Amino acid sequence: MWYTYELGATLAACGGSSGGSSSGGSSGGGAAASGEKVVKIGVFEPQSGDNGAGGKQEILGMEYANVQTPTVEIGGETYKVQLEYADNASSNDKAPTAAQTLISNGVSVVLGSYGSGVSIAAGDTFLNAKMPAIGVTCTNPQVTAGCDVYFRICFLDPFQGTVLANYAKSIGATKAYCLAKQGDDYSGGLCNYFIDAFGKDNCIYEQFPEGTSDYSTYVTNAQNQGCDVFFSPVSTEAAAQIIAKAAAQNIGMPILAGDTWDSNVILDAAKDTGLEICVTTFYQEGADADFDKGIKDWINNTNTAKSNNGGNDELAAVTAMGYDAYYVALEALKKAGSTDPAKVLEVLPSVEYTGVTGAIAFDEVGDAKRDSAVVKKCNTMSGKWDFVTVAKAE
Repeated sequence: MWYTYELGATLAACGGSSGGSSSGGSSGGGAAASGEKVVKIGVFEPQSGDNGAGGKQEILGMEYANVQTPTVEIGGETYKVQLEYADNASSNDKAPTAAQTLISNGVSVVLGSYGSGVSIAAGDTFLNAKMPAIGVTCTNPQVTAGCDVYFRICFLDPFQGTVLANYAKSIGATKAYCLAKQGDDYSGGLCNYFIDAFGKDNCIYEQFPEGTSDYSTYVTNAQNQGCDVFFSPVSTEAAAQIIAKAAAQNIGMPILAGDTWDSNVILDAAKDTGLEICVTTFYQEGADADFDKGIKDWINNTNTAKSNNGGNDELAAVTAMGYDAYYVALEALKKAGSTDPAKVLEVLPSVEYTGVTGAIAFDEVGDAKRDSAVVKKCNTMSGKWDFVTVAKAE
C-alpha cells in the first residue's frame, strides 16, 4: 500500500452536559416518566485520568448530536434517545466495570472509547454480553481483532503510523526519536507502526513509566542521539509536559504525534513556544461550515460544554467523530427496527452513513473503510491548527 500527499487538498464532507442516568436494568428500550418510549445509547468514555480531556471532547460531539436529533424512529415508533454514561477513567483496570455498568443499565448500543487500551480491555465484557460497540477514535487494530461485537468508524494505526513516517521523510528527517508510555497499547503500537515504516535502523525507541512528570531526559536523549524528528503519540496530559520541556530545552526538531494530540490542551501548551508540531487526525475545521458553526454556537452557549472543551470553542476532530458515531448508532437502530442489542448487532455490519468526517462503512472485521488522514500543524502564534495536507492510501 502506498501513501500520497495532496498538498492544499480540499476537504470534503456532507448538527446537554456529561452526566448520565442509571435507570433500568432490562436490555433494550424502556419508558420515561412521561410515558414516552426511550432507547439508551451507552457512552463508554474517559471523563477522568490521562485521557479525560480527550474523552470529554469526544462526548461533546455525541451530546450535540443528541440535542440536534433527540428522537429516532424504530419499528414505526418514536423513541427518545437517552445517553447513558460510564467513566472508564482512562484505566484498563476500570474499563470492564464501566462497560458492565452500561450493559446493566439497559443500553442498546455503546459508543467509545477515546483510548485504545480501555477499548481493548472492555472487549470481552461487551463480547460476553453480545453488546454492539462502536469505537469512535480507538485506532489500535486489537480493538476489533477477535471481538465480533466491536466496530469502529476511525482509521487504524498501521495506516496512521505509515502516514506519519512518510510525512517525516517528506520534511527531510532521516533519524527519528520515538517515545511511548510503558504498557500503553495506543502509544506503543503506533510507535511500532511508525518504526516499521520509517526504518528500524533509523529510529531510537524509548518508553517512560507510569507516573512520569519530568521528560527532560527524553528530550536530551533525542538531541544527543542526533535525531531530527521527535515522535511521541502519548496522552494529552503527558504531551503538555513534553511540550514544556521541548520548549525549555530548545529541542531543535519537529515534533510529530497521532490523533490524541489534536486537542486544545496541545494548542494551549504550544502557544508562543515556536515549536513545530504536526499531527494526523480525522477532521479539519472548515470541512463542514454548517456543522462548525452549529456546534461552536452550542458550545459557546452551554457552560458545561465549553468547560469540557477546554474553555473555548476550538473544534477537535474527536468531537466531529463523536457526532458521526451517534448517527451511525441511530442508523443501526433504525435498520434493526428494534432496541434489542442482538438485533442491532445483527445489522451493524451493513450500516452505512455519510457524516461530517466522510463516508462510513465497515469491512469484514468491523473496521471502517477509511483511506485518508488529515495532517495539520500547530500555529503557535494564533493558537490554532493550520491545515497541511490530506494523506491518502492508494
